[in-house]
Amino acid sequence: MTVVVDKTKCIGCGACVMECSLEALDLIDGLAVADVKKCKELGSCLKVCPTNALSLLNRPEQRQENLAPDAGSKYNFKDTLPDSVQDYAQGNEKKTIRAQVTPVTGGDGWSGVWVIIEYNNGKVAPVAWELLGEGRKLADAIGCGLCGVVTGYQVDAVIPEAFAYGAEKVYVIDHPVLKDYRTEPYAEAITSLVRKYRPEIILMGATSMGRDVFPAVATKMRTGLTADCTVLGIDPETKLLQQTRPAFGGNIMATILCRTSRPQMSTVRPRVMEMPERVEGRTGDVIREEFGFNESDFRTKVLEFIPSDAKSAFLDKAEIIVAVGLGIGAKRNMVLAEELADVLGATLAGSRGAVEAGWLTHDQQVGQSGITVRPKVYISIGISGAIQHLVGMETSDFIIAINNDPEASILKVANYGIVGDLFQIVPALTAEFKKRLQHGVAN
Repeated sequence: MTVVVDKTKCIGCGACVMECSLEALDLIDGLAVADVKKCKELGSCLKVCPTNALSLLNRPEQRQENLAPDAGSKYNFKDTLPDSVQDYAQGNEKKTIRAQVTPVTGGDGWSGVWVIIEYNNGKVAPVAWELLGEGRKLADAIGCGLCGVVTGYQVDAVIPEAFAYGAEKVYVIDHPVLKDYRTEPYAEAITSLVRKYRPEIILMGATSMGRDVFPAVATKMRTGLTADCTVLGIDPETKLLQQTRPAFGGNIMATILCRTSRPQMSTVRPRVMEMPERVEGRTGDVIREEFGFNESDFRTKVLEFIPSDAKSAFLDKAEIIVAVGLGIGAKRNMVLAEELADVLGATLAGSRGAVEAGWLTHDQQVGQSGITVRPKVYISIGISGAIQHLVGMETSDFIIAINNDPEASILKVANYGIVGDLFQIVPALTAEFKKRLQHGVAN
């Protein structure tokens, strides 16, 4: 016997896949599928399924009517689910919301691609402009408008920049309460705009602010959120947003669809998408909205903002990076990478292994659990190229990999791979770059 999946109830959440210790379940075309050869009827997957979609063959009495994980638990997960998911749990037919290309303010239609433009302490996060470029492609694919959203205080300087990078319309909430970033007021401001104008897709950078405020907005809107996406696209048949991100520790790339709730929300790591061309003189519509809250309405207050002076804080903006891995052998050998970085005017970075060994700080870590970079030149020294590292740097314009293993994964994504002893190669490169720079013929 094996687990049976009711396809009319399965929502493709993946909870059963993660719970099964035998790896007997997988998601195929957005639905759970059981492998009869691996399934041992342990039943743990039945307990975590939020929609009662799983049962054991010929044993319908095993179907979990109570969604709590264990008998007698005080929690009932059904109460915490969005209405659309609760409909599944009650046996209602699955319904997919398709694209709405005609905006209907306050009506049933959801239309438009929005990019939340992160503006904090007088600076715009560059990822916002990258997302306007990507948002243009999505908007063209579903035939709708591309809009920017700016919340903050004294933000007028941001508006022409948003138009220059491709926004057709900009929604603005400018209020003194929004001068310093805090989760509650920013979430209220963004949510109020979403509820009124009903965008179909909303994008924001996976920065510290994006990772903090976007989940709060998604919770208020009772919709899904896919974090840290690396690829976005539109399904040609349903016109749903395809949101691709690393999953299971970076070992696979999962494409996620939000079939039944709106808006569709994604955060995208900085430097993953290409920066669009800036066109001076573009104009569009500006829609200003009021913010009906006062300082007394919120529980937190920013007392002081202390800027970071660490070079590593700007790793995602570096144009040349020299990165090291465990292959350099010891911290004392870091001097090889430091000398090369000094000659090139590069920023020093490393793999997770190098950071965990104490050779670098976490702010200097490149990869899935670190920072995503997109420099003009990326030089890796002694990095094998685990998928978790590759997803953080493979979009670099030019990659040079130095490794003594000809089968190292990083060599497969490198423009130039140098196989050999790094203790001979790196000093030779440093000397050659120094000589060429001194004679003004570096290229």
